[in-house]
Amino acid sequence: MDCVLVLIAAPGSGAIGAEAVALLRRHGAGEPRWLAEGEALEVPDFAGRDDFLAAIAALPLDANLVPLANRSKRLLIADMDSTMIEQECIDELGVMAGIGDRIKRITARAMRGELDFEGALKERVRLLKGLDAGIIDTILRERISFMPGGKELIATMKANGAYTALVSGGFTPFTSKVAEALGFDEHQANGLIVADGVLTGEVGSPILGQQAKLDALRRISERLGISTADALAVGDGANDLAMLGAAGMGVALHAKPQVQAKARFRVNHGDLTALLYLQGYETAEFALP
Repeated sequence: MDCVLVLIAAPGSGAIGAEAVALLRRHGAGEPRWLAEGEALEVPDFAGRDDFLAAIAALPLDANLVPLANRSKRLLIADMDSTMIEQECIDELGVMAGIGDRIKRITARAMRGELDFEGALKERVRLLKGLDAGIIDTILRERISFMPGGKELIATMKANGAYTALVSGGFTPFTSKVAEALGFDEHQANGLIVADGVLTGEVGSPILGQQAKLDALRRISERLGISTADALAVGDGANDLAMLGAAGMGVALHAKPQVQAKARFRVNHGDLTALLYLQGYETAEFALP
């Protein structure tokens, strides 16, 4: 299968300079195609690739071998927490409830796959019992920030005919606002039960976790009349693994080590625009959000 090696650096870093290009040539690579000057390029796969990758291991670069067939994807299916936004929403709820450290420890273990997702979610939500539901709007307004490159990613893929879905093991009061702000076509997440204006400590049933994300990928692909090979999935936690594995391009974004170990594509230095470079887009082709 024909492939290209895509090198991506952090935006604004200019980290792909003369040293990296010289190393490519020294190891037998062809002339690079620049996707973003100093930040992203691709070259056809070459015999000395493994030696080249070993030589750049210490550089702040992401290197991914991408098949050319079916490269531009028709569906984006994305995790929300620590993927499309820079926070974990349940951790922010925990901070507001005065138990942030306790909640964060459980979240970290769940995202590393050390705890059952459903059980860990129920445990954390129980700890939030009695929290004023109005806090959610405060968190959205004051504590939630978007991952850089997300708006460009969604706008560009939609401009090129793709459908976009936000699928989260978090909560619908957050996904509804994030999906609207970023331009997603649809979203799904868990429901937080509220009574008399406060959280009851219960989460809606059924709880949507790893299987629900995989089911969403399959359901949306079927509805669109495409294969899951036509999809790009992105996430960072253990409950994203099934979705990442089933999509044609499953990207671990700044992910937990065990997620990176299993994902075919990894981005640790770039932002969400890296997903456009992996599909072969140049910055001149990015759509304005």
